[in-house]
Amino acid sequence: MPDKIEDIEIHLLLEGIYRQYHYDFRGYSMASVKRRLLQARTHFGCATFSALQEKVLHNPVMLEELLSYMTVQVSEFFRDPSYFRALREKVIPHLRTYPSLKIWIAGCSSGEELYSFVILFREEGLEEKSIFYATDINPDALRKAQAGVYALDRIQLFTENHRNSGGKSSLSDYYTAGYGAATFDKSLRQRVVFSDHSLVTDAVFAEMQLISCRNVLIYFDRPLQDRVIGLFNDSLERKGFLGLGSKESIRFSSSAAAFSDFSREEKIFQKGGTP
Repeated sequence: MPDKIEDIEIHLLLEGIYRQYHYDFRGYSMASVKRRLLQARTHFGCATFSALQEKVLHNPVMLEELLSYMTVQVSEFFRDPSYFRALREKVIPHLRTYPSLKIWIAGCSSGEELYSFVILFREEGLEEKSIFYATDINPDALRKAQAGVYALDRIQLFTENHRNSGGKSSLSDYYTAGYGAATFDKSLRQRVVFSDHSLVTDAVFAEMQLISCRNVLIYFDRPLQDRVIGLFNDSLERKGFLGLGSKESIRFSSSAAAFSDFSREEKIFQKGGTP
């Protein structure tokens, strides 16, 4: 019975957040949402989810702090280096044929994946004809992405990932170190548009040649996954590319027929194309 009551409270909390603030978590995986809200409840000192709802609905300042629990902030530069190697070796040759490029990093979190893309495109000579759209629903994450400052103790991992991805330069060329942090060069943001965008409620905003949305769909339920894949389908031009996380798939989506496997191992798909 307590679990049933908690589930009711969670549904009411998510509905309240949507109606009051227009952030929609109602289609997220229940197990994932409950785990994160339990952490938030403890942080805010609430005995029940109903108490958490009362605080959040009456105090807008709390919402942004709650968003840090509701959105995943785990990433790294060139995460899964084989993914970026596949982009470099298989996708980039196709992108070279375009006069201009629009790249969407959906769910960019604190910016690690975004900067990985910009560095890769700079190394491949495509940065100057590219615009990168970095979107997230979490304002704090977007601020961190725009700042481009990361703990120095993470740089060794980032450097190894970059090298294993086929990097053609030294990662140290792109940042300055000091006071325990690595600050990435502001030139990496010259071609970047940062924007608040929800995959749950917002619509298409540009025609893309490449979309990368990794390790986001795993937190959505099946209908929401289907909605998002449909959004990506509408956002990509024909022959455009979609990159997902290693545990994600378009197989069960109603838009699956619009895509072909381009690099099956790395979960890179092409719209209306053949490998």
